[in-house]
Amino acid sequence: MLLLLVLASVTLAHSSEEHLDGNRVFRVSVSDEDHVNLIRELANTKEIDFWKPDSATQVKPLTTVDFHVKAEDVATVENFLEENEFYYEVLISNVKNVLEAQFDSHTRASGHSYTKYNKWETIEAWVQQVATKNPNLVSLKVIGTTFEGRNMYLLKVGKAKPNKPAFFMDCGFHAREWISPAFCQWFVREATRTYGKEIHMTQLLDELDFYVLPVVNIDGYVYTWTKSRMWRKTRSTKAGSSCVGVDPNRNFNAGWCEVGASRSPCSDTYCGPAPESEKETKALADFIRKNLSSIKAYLTVHSYSQMMLYPYSYDYKLPENHEELNALVKGAAKELASLHGTKYTYGPGATTIYPAAGGSDDWAYDQGIKYSFTFELRDKGYYGFLLPESQIRQTCEETMLAVKYIANYVRKHLY
Repeated sequence: MLLLLVLASVTLAHSSEEHLDGNRVFRVSVSDEDHVNLIRELANTKEIDFWKPDSATQVKPLTTVDFHVKAEDVATVENFLEENEFYYEVLISNVKNVLEAQFDSHTRASGHSYTKYNKWETIEAWVQQVATKNPNLVSLKVIGTTFEGRNMYLLKVGKAKPNKPAFFMDCGFHAREWISPAFCQWFVREATRTYGKEIHMTQLLDELDFYVLPVVNIDGYVYTWTKSRMWRKTRSTKAGSSCVGVDPNRNFNAGWCEVGASRSPCSDTYCGPAPESEKETKALADFIRKNLSSIKAYLTVHSYSQMMLYPYSYDYKLPENHEELNALVKGAAKELASLHGTKYTYGPGATTIYPAAGGSDDWAYDQGIKYSFTFELRDKGYYGFLLPESQIRQTCEETMLAVKYIANYVRKHLY
């Protein structure tokens, strides 16, 4: 009974603020340039929430597009697709049902859990607790504040020794990608739980420091819990515009706003008025710049589509060490698949997923961090951003293998 009450309150937290009943997610096959133009036309006439790719401008021939449509537009969109002879399928027939089914883990007790999605207040309390409980391995630092004034906590995980090389990992760039912060929490848990017991993790923590930023876009994350589950951007406001937020992963000074990003403040891929205009991206970039001599690897964790990407995304050029990076993600993908059979694709961002400028991995690489990656976690679109809690454990377990694989390689190939 208590479980049902808690579930009801979790559900109500969303449904009181937004009406997702009858909303649908479509997957549409785009065969040629005509289809590309038709999708863009549709996006101009209806409010389409692009899931993959992130915007109409990134739609290409011979690809599929996943997008979320409001209930009142479903019939119009279906007619449009049929009239124009698109092949399509309905990935989610009622978003509200899938949203409610996200909370399907059996542990719905209050407090922090590694196998459920945690609200920001819970994560904030956990950050302090994990540092207090593991003083020999974990230290805590506030590296900045968000637009709405929340603290950005960075955990440093590793055996304290001077001048250690470091591996920087962040989660929660895009607010609606809930599986991402879940992984950063899981990583810290596994590091502290298995240190001294499991040889590989012990070796990694003895020789490397891991900087873990559990949630980059905290304001946006809070907003997905309280107001709009599908929110993606930050929550900053600008004088003269009624539209809120910037896409933090288009806000870095790496081919900034050149491709796959929008100059329109209302767009989900808005690059912002200038690089690092967002307090969150500036705090992250400042920290990395200050610690550039020690940071040897950078990993940013996103969802969804099961991919491991390396630079570049802002251009079709390849990084100098692209053969090494490709071999590394190939090995990591194989390692990940060894546990639950989950298949990941891999390669440079622009060709593997889509061109997009202003991303943190390209920026980190251009700062001289030659092992720089983006992971796109589960799934391939069946649930999309609404991955159920029952998949958190498996997703985190397999991702852990890939991260350890890369970290171990970095440990042996310091530069």
